[in-house]
Amino acid sequence: MCILTFYKPAITPDLDALHDGAIANPHGHGYAIVTDNQILIGRGLDPTLMIDEFDFVRSQFPDGPALFHSRFATHGFITEQNCHPFAIGGDERTVMAHNGVLPAIVHPGPGDPRSDTRVAAEDFLPLEPFGPLDSWTGRSGLESWLAGDKMIVLTVDPRYKHTAYLLNEHHGHWSSDGIWYSNHSYQWRDLDTAHQPGAYLYDYCDHCSQFDIARPGPHCTACGFCDQCWHEFPHCECEFLTGTDRYADLTFSGAA
Repeated sequence: MCILTFYKPAITPDLDALHDGAIANPHGHGYAIVTDNQILIGRGLDPTLMIDEFDFVRSQFPDGPALFHSRFATHGFITEQNCHPFAIGGDERTVMAHNGVLPAIVHPGPGDPRSDTRVAAEDFLPLEPFGPLDSWTGRSGLESWLAGDKMIVLTVDPRYKHTAYLLNEHHGHWSSDGIWYSNHSYQWRDLDTAHQPGAYLYDYCDHCSQFDIARPGPHCTACGFCDQCWHEFPHCECEFLTGTDRYADLTFSGAA
């Protein structure tokens, strides 16, 4: 699942939301804050330490864009090295963080401890496979490749036109206090009082953000996305459906 949070300049973090997002996504945390001439980066496995550090550093440098990420591991080891954000091509003037599961081309091979996002940042994106990010073809190509995933790129590299790029913004949402969230997993206390931290919620779709309190199971009734195996219906690979036609008659408003 993961949760990715974006802050425009002068926006203050909601610490309660960060803590709840970290409970639901417990496998590592990190932040990046743009200053006048560098990006300040922090990563770690302890959510309280990382959120407190982010809060302090943000209070010292409130005038640039920033991000915070809490990880729910799908590929790669649970280590500090796999905590977002990642420097693109090893150049810490430009970093990225991501929410979702990236295409198979960047999945780590056998014996590779990295996450899919780390592989993308270190090996794939430095090649600019879709063209420069400031070009229409480059941005639209990257967003299409991401599908419903979300990504933030922060940079102080002068070759970029902007310091922040929010990719597939429409798949996340803006809160009333001006913070962008990639999904609603930070709201698990409000969405489902019976929810156990770290488990998937069936009330909302992490892929399209559709709410449906009457969902019969892991498939979103709007787009068909499965919260258990991260595939769209009917290509579900989770054992939940093995040997049953429980969902055979479902149709999805967003399905092709």
